[in-house]
Amino acid sequence: MTISPRLERAVSRWQVVGISINAVVGSGVYLVPAAAAALMGPASLWAVPLAGVAVLLLSLCFAEAGSRFREPGGGYIYTREAFGEFVGFQVGWMTWLARIAGGAALWNGLAQALTFVLPDATRGGTRIAVIVVPLAALTAINVIGVKHAARLEVVFTVVKLLPLLFLIVVGIPALDGSLIFPMPAFDPAGLGAAATLLLFAYAGFENTAAAAGEFRNPRRDVPFALIVSIVAITLLYTLVQLVALGTLPDLAERADGAALADAIALIVGVWAGVVLTLGAVVSIGGNIGNTMLVGPRYLFAMATSRFGPSFLARIHPRFHTPHWSIVAQAVITAALALSGSFVQLAMLSIIARLATYIGTAAAVPVLRRKMETSEHTVVLPGGVTIPVLALLVCIAFLASATVENLVAGLVALAAGAAIYFLRRSE
Repeated sequence: MTISPRLERAVSRWQVVGISINAVVGSGVYLVPAAAAALMGPASLWAVPLAGVAVLLLSLCFAEAGSRFREPGGGYIYTREAFGEFVGFQVGWMTWLARIAGGAALWNGLAQALTFVLPDATRGGTRIAVIVVPLAALTAINVIGVKHAARLEVVFTVVKLLPLLFLIVVGIPALDGSLIFPMPAFDPAGLGAAATLLLFAYAGFENTAAAAGEFRNPRRDVPFALIVSIVAITLLYTLVQLVALGTLPDLAERADGAALADAIALIVGVWAGVVLTLGAVVSIGGNIGNTMLVGPRYLFAMATSRFGPSFLARIHPRFHTPHWSIVAQAVITAALALSGSFVQLAMLSIIARLATYIGTAAAVPVLRRKMETSEHTVVLPGGVTIPVLALLVCIAFLASATVENLVAGLVALAAGAAIYFLRRSE
């Protein structure tokens, strides 16, 4: 009898934590300080941890939902079991759309970051090489095995955090309190844009459980990783914002991602600015690596339910990875990144992510009624309080979106509905 290949459960608990942190900490930590200061001034110091609390409410919903499943797919699986295949598919479709658009944007961001050492990185053949060569390498690593990809995720996480921790250690003693206190009143008109910005900065945690089929103990490790990572990231972002506000008098006037490098250069020297710039490149690269690890698992999960071509549901007989889904993700990402048409999709990503957040928060009470609770299940305290608060957070974020983004979201949902009703029958 021939035994079909299966996904290998090779990813440990702390590797899952590394994957979760790496999914969130990327270009946002370098771009948010100046942008948030421009919108809210010194009050952005409080906005960053408040956004972290809001995202923690969402991650708690993912923690409970994730503790009930061993299958890969994340929000797609949770909403499918709670509300049926159509809603589940739409959530999975929107989540994957956000990942693919964000991944394409990150490749271009990486090329832009490399202009410090490679001036032609955003032009012509050099740009193509900068995008295609490392993308091919990451694709190969992910096809060869999730264990190797997960280890790479942990390496990315450690390397990207070290320069930021160094900035915090040397920056806090150099703070100028007069740049922060007393805090002037901020313009409420900037609150909606700041909320959207901060959601982008924390986004990515929802993908932690997407590769759960390859985690050793997903029902315990996914909730643990979600809570640990969001708490750690909130602390990191808050301290980085504190250092940026307290060392750069013109922080709110900066429109680029070099504010942190300038801050550490002022405190320590130019060499430290170079180190932090390289850290930004690694940080973006880590997000890209996470996209290449997580994104194909959405394709795989949907294909196994007969949404999309059947070859996307195949598992490599030797490496035990969803190899065709990984290759498909790479090809689509490269096409979007090289064409530049991903820009509009990137603007759509906030709506796409909110579809996942709303679906998962709403699914938690339903899953409690439909599924038995075991010793592995995380049950949030307070009944439906946390899921309801999470839904209110989503509504607040949704209210901050532009009309153009809302329309684009509806178009994407319509496209997802068309794909759903064209589901293959075999």
